[in-house]
Amino acid sequence: MSSWWILALIGLAVVAIAVGLAWRPVRRRLLERQLRQARRDFHRHREHLEARFMRLAGSSGKPRGLEWVRCDFEDDVTYARHRRSGELSAFVAVTIGFEAIEGGGMEEVEAVSNLRAATAVFRVERGAWATDGRTLFNLNPAEAIAYYQDNLELVGQEVAAQR
Repeated sequence: MSSWWILALIGLAVVAIAVGLAWRPVRRRLLERQLRQARRDFHRHREHLEARFMRLAGSSGKPRGLEWVRCDFEDDVTYARHRRSGELSAFVAVTIGFEAIEGGGMEEVEAVSNLRAATAVFRVERGAWATDGRTLFNLNPAEAIAYYQDNLELVGQEVAAQR
């Protein structure tokens, strides 16, 4: 009787390994399809997402003492997936212009009017693209993903936005 148990366990192990090996390409195809759909959705709603980003980032109070007066978005989008949660994010290079807020302590700083390079962050939340205005200053999208490489992995390739 004990030899049957051993054979049954070996059989179950073989089946589990086979299912695991078969699941990998299926999972990869599902993730690729999800990314294609997410890209289409991002580009379809990009204008709205950019406006929301500007509104939220501009009202964040960061950097302190400065008012957001312009934000120019690059066309290219870089996508990354969170390694644990699988959450998809989009990173877009931006150039931001500020003005000093009166009484904010930055009126005398000459560099206030210099344009700043940064990355705008967008993410899929409950199946739809969203933003909370998160801005990664002094990093382009590739550098931002590399900086957070413990948590993020690059997916797809940079693509030109089709506006």
